[in-house]
Amino acid sequence: MQTNFNLGNFITTKVTKRSKSLLADDFLKYTAELNKRINGKKVLVIGGAGTIGSSYIKAILKFQVAKLVVVDINENGLTELVRELRSSNDYNIPDEFITYPVNFGDPVFEKIFNKHGPFEIVANFAAHKHVRSEKDIFSIEAMLENNVLRARKLLDLLLQHKPEHFFCVSTDKAANPVNIMGASKKLMEELIMAYSDRLPIKTARFANVAFSNGSLPLGFLERLNKNQPWSCPRGIRRFFVSPKESGELCLMASIMGESGDIFFPKLDEERDMIPFDQIALDLIKKMGLTPDICKTEEEAKEKASVNQDIRTKGGEILTYPIYFFGSNTSGEKAFEEFFTDDEVLDNDSFVNLGVVKNSKKRSIQEIDTIFDELKQLFASGHVTKAAIVNILKHYLPNFEHIETGKGLDSKM
Repeated sequence: MQTNFNLGNFITTKVTKRSKSLLADDFLKYTAELNKRINGKKVLVIGGAGTIGSSYIKAILKFQVAKLVVVDINENGLTELVRELRSSNDYNIPDEFITYPVNFGDPVFEKIFNKHGPFEIVANFAAHKHVRSEKDIFSIEAMLENNVLRARKLLDLLLQHKPEHFFCVSTDKAANPVNIMGASKKLMEELIMAYSDRLPIKTARFANVAFSNGSLPLGFLERLNKNQPWSCPRGIRRFFVSPKESGELCLMASIMGESGDIFFPKLDEERDMIPFDQIALDLIKKMGLTPDICKTEEEAKEKASVNQDIRTKGGEILTYPIYFFGSNTSGEKAFEEFFTDDEVLDNDSFVNLGVVKNSKKRSIQEIDTIFDELKQLFASGHVTKAAIVNILKHYLPNFEHIETGKGLDSKM
C-alpha cells in the first residue's frame, strides 16, 4: 500500500484534471483591481473553518488585508485553521487576526461585529450543505434556520454598517432544485436579492469541492484510515473544483461582482463531469491496491475485517473492499446545472466564470410572508415534511422535490 500519497496531486490529475487553477486567467486579468479593492481592508468571514470558507481565507490572505475576523461554530476547525496559516509562509497574516467559535445567529456575534467592525468585506459560508439534512422535520427546520432565517438577521445587521462587498455562498443545487437543501439555498438567493439594492451582494453556485469536509471522496480516505470498507453510488457524475479553486472562485465573485450577481464556473459536461465510482477506483489504485468489488454491504464489511486481521499481524493488504450501489435516496439529482433556461447570462466579463444577471428579486414583504408561513408551521406542532415541501413549492415554482422515502443515513 502506498504511503506517500499526495492528495493535491491526485485531485489535479484524476478529478479536476487541470494543471493550473480554473481561476488563474481571471486573477491575472483582474490583479490590479483586486489589489485596489482588497488591500488595507477589514474582513469578516463567517463559517471560515469549513473547506470553502478556509479556502476563501487562504485566497484573500495572498493580498494585504488590514484585519481578519473569522467566526465558526467548529472550535477544533478554527484551531487547525490558525495552526495551518501560521505554520506557512504563503499567507500575509495581518497583525489583527482573531477567531471566534460562535454561531453567527447568537447575540454575542452582534457584539463581536460591533467591536471589530465596520468591515469593508464580509463573506458568509455558514450553511447546511448536505442533501441528507432533509432526513426529518427537525433536521429540515435546523437547515432552513441556518441557511435562510439567520441570513436575514445578518443582512439587517449589515444595513447598519454597510460593507463594500458582501458574499453569501449558494450551490448548483439551487438551480431547478429537487431537494430541500437546494430549495433552501434558492430561497436564500431570493432573500439576499431582496437586499441587493441596498447592499452590494454577490453569490456563487459551483460544483462539488473535491475531498471537502464531509464529502464522499474524503470519506474514502477516512474509511481507509479506519480499515473500513468503501461504499459508493454507481454512475453519479458531478462537476468538481479543487478546494483552492473554490476559495478563489468565491473571492473573485465577492470582490469583482456587481450587486445581485450569481457566479458559476464555466465547466464542460463531457470534459469535466466525473463519476464518483471512477474517483473511488482511481483512488484505490493510486494507493497501490486492487479494488475488491462486493455485492453487499455485509460482504464488504466482512472483507474489511479480514484486512484488519492481516494488518494486525503485520501483513500487507493487496485488495480493498468496495460496494457499489444504485442511488435511490430522496432529493438525489441525476445531473448538475448552474443556471436555468430563463436566466440571463454574462459569459464575457470573466475568462472561466459566468454570471447570472437577472436573478429574481422579491420584495421584503413577500420574503417576510414566506418566512412567516414557515415559522408558523414549525410552531404549530403539526409539522410534516410534505407540508414544508408544499410551502417551498408554492414560492419556488421550479422546485420539483424527489421523494423516495430513503435517506443517506441508512447507507454506509
